[in-house]
Amino acid sequence: MTVSSRSSRVALVTGANQGLGRALVEGLAARMSQDDLVLLTGRNPERVADAAREAGALPGTRARVEGRVLDVTDTGAIARLAQELQDRCGGVDVVISNAVARVLPEESQAERADEYIDVSNVATHAVLRSFGPLLRPGGRLLVVASSLGTLGRLPDRLHHLFDGASLEQVEQAVEAWRGAIHDKTAQEEGWPLWLNVPSKVAQVAAVRALAAERRERDLATGTLIAAVCPGMIDTATSRPWFSDYSQAQSPAQAAQAVLDLVFAEEVDPALHGELVRFGQVLPWHGGTPPVEQDRLLTP
Repeated sequence: MTVSSRSSRVALVTGANQGLGRALVEGLAARMSQDDLVLLTGRNPERVADAAREAGALPGTRARVEGRVLDVTDTGAIARLAQELQDRCGGVDVVISNAVARVLPEESQAERADEYIDVSNVATHAVLRSFGPLLRPGGRLLVVASSLGTLGRLPDRLHHLFDGASLEQVEQAVEAWRGAIHDKTAQEEGWPLWLNVPSKVAQVAAVRALAAERRERDLATGTLIAAVCPGMIDTATSRPWFSDYSQAQSPAQAAQAVLDLVFAEEVDPALHGELVRFGQVLPWHGGTPPVEQDRLLTP
């Protein structure tokens, strides 16, 4: 992130009252300046207030930390917050879309699909649409995804829905997937039962779509739009899904590579619009459908 000509910078993190989001807020607040503002957002007012107060009181904190209630399933609320920051601050410098809905293996994938899609995908689209135009030169707009977001994680017959798609086409594909779940035809159409896979692929596809539209301008100004894979993190959301946690990171450890991307003085053009893990691009067409989780899933 380059230093803006303005006297202060503004950063915002969604899903930030715990886990990786909380660690990202703390890292931003420690590495930004006293005149800068970090907005910690989440759905629960009490948790947001507590998290913002605690982050602001940490010994290494330099920037101001403000808590803000934001239910990302309310796309209107996302748009209103963006407009408020435009009016109040003239734009934003860092936006990290991190909100995720927790689904446990014993819970029905179909029954939880609407909430999961609304939090992980519809909200991501709204963040990209609302905050993309506000991003100042040299800024960062990052969507937290995972290594499950590469196209190869889906069956070949679904690739055309996301490969080279516009943001509008990604949105249509997501709603087609949702409709297939409701109609009980999703598996027949080739959609994986595990919600995490189509959701993450769609997140990365949405980032790629927006980045493609603005690539020339972004590269000229040192601006970065990308999806990020923070690696395996030992949290209550992810622990039920994996058998080997020997390489899992704490949220604070996982935040470091993302923060390094935020504060990099120069943008590697190869990273723009891509899924980035520990500073390296995960090839869009790579990956294979995951199998370990199939035995855990509840339809």
